Amino acid sequence: MAASQDLEDLPGVGPATADKLQENGYDSYQSIAVASPAELSNKADVGESSASDIINAAREAADIGGFETGSSVLARREEIGKLEWLIPEIDDMLGGGVETQSITEVYGEFGAGKSQVTHQLAVNVQLQAEQGGLHGRCVFIDSEDTFRPERIDEMVRGLDDDVIDAELEHREIEGSAADEEALEALVEDVLDKIHVAKAFNSNHQILLAEKALEISKEHEDDEYPVRLLCVDSLTAHFRAEYVGRGELANRQQKLNKHLHDLDRVGNLYNAAVLVTNQVQSNPDAFFGDPTKPIGGNILGHKSTFRMYLKKSKGNKRIVKLVDAPNLPDGEAVMRVENAGLKPE
Repeated sequence: MAASQDLEDLPGVGPATADKLQENGYDSYQSIAVASPAELSNKADVGESSASDIINAAREAADIGGFETGSSVLARREEIGKLEWLIPEIDDMLGGGVETQSITEVYGEFGAGKSQVTHQLAVNVQLQAEQGGLHGRCVFIDSEDTFRPERIDEMVRGLDDDVIDAELEHREIEGSAADEEALEALVEDVLDKIHVAKAFNSNHQILLAEKALEISKEHEDDEYPVRLLCVDSLTAHFRAEYVGRGELANRQQKLNKHLHDLDRVGNLYNAAVLVTNQVQSNPDAFFGDPTKPIGGNILGHKSTFRMYLKKSKGNKRIVKLVDAPNLPDGEAVMRVENAGLKPE
């Protein structure tokens, strides 16, 4: 369906329009079906009315956007994967782990361990399903200069020996968890499956989300398809560039579009989307924790799962599930160690 001739079967799509659609990543009926008319109009250089006709035809051809029974939804949800933290208490709280086709937001103050979570899940996602992973690669958008390959090295070495041995066998690397050369080869192979890009400003960050869609398409049929998209952090650039109430509406509009771009990657390629978020202190709070995430209702409504990381004694961190559509609020404890995130 990626062929130009297939797109030309849609009404109003000629060879030139089909080429423009493909150049901008719209190379299947499904990718067109989930686009907005304004977006498609801008990218394909057609009128919004024509864009709406193209989108409606793509939705009909791809059988997307209509009503379906609850049983059909349940059957489709069986395709959703669960990416484990490998911390039983947290995975139980999340109903098995981080869901694919959803946005999971992790927020907390500096030093709470948000970047540690992104690094750990970038490792865990590559594990086999029986080991708690999704047998996939990770795309990592870094807006705060937080990604460190050395940390990935420590976390790979910090996996249980039986997990390491299983990964070595699967990746056809000779040796065992006690073999330094085998461990070095495993670390290198894990790093090769993490695609990292540093975002220099909010516009660049939005562009990288579109690039993540291209990477996901490129590796769709690989042995390790994209199964995790991390953004660390989602809001840093938006917070720095749009200052004051006068810029709030523009900031939220751009943030909303960015979130929809990220969500599209998750939905089209069955990937988990994990974003970290900064916090602010609410001066009106006389009781309880005054810390609250930034991003407003736009981010609150778009995030399927919201998790709050809070510092505790030493290397302990409290992990709270604040919001989820099908799970009760919960709380668990983990430790941030040199070997990665570990159970209490």
